[in-house]
Amino acid sequence: MSEQRFHLTAKEILEKDFKQGFRGYDQDEVDKFLDLIIKDYENFQKEYDAVVQENNRLRREAQSSSDQQQTRRMPSVTSSTTNSDILQRLSNLEKHVFGSKLYD
Repeated sequence: MSEQRFHLTAKEILEKDFKQGFRGYDQDEVDKFLDLIIKDYENFQKEYDAVVQENNRLRREAQSSSDQQQTRRMPSVTSSTTNSDILQRLSNLEKHVFGSKLYD
């Protein structure tokens, strides 16, 4: 479910070599900057992974809770239908046994 959308890994950033032009860049400055980027990237990756795990856990909990609520509702619908059926049968039985005596 967790699909990574990153183009670079921390290792790829670390191993990146830049071509030097006529004047070039200060290699130490580039390396220090890339080191900062790598640390941030690694921290970002850890936080992202933690958020994905938490999201998955919450989805499972929500699904479980939804399933439990649905299970709880089903008996109440059945019992109300059953109660209605029982009352109807009882009424019919009273009419049959007592006939018109009930309504006199």
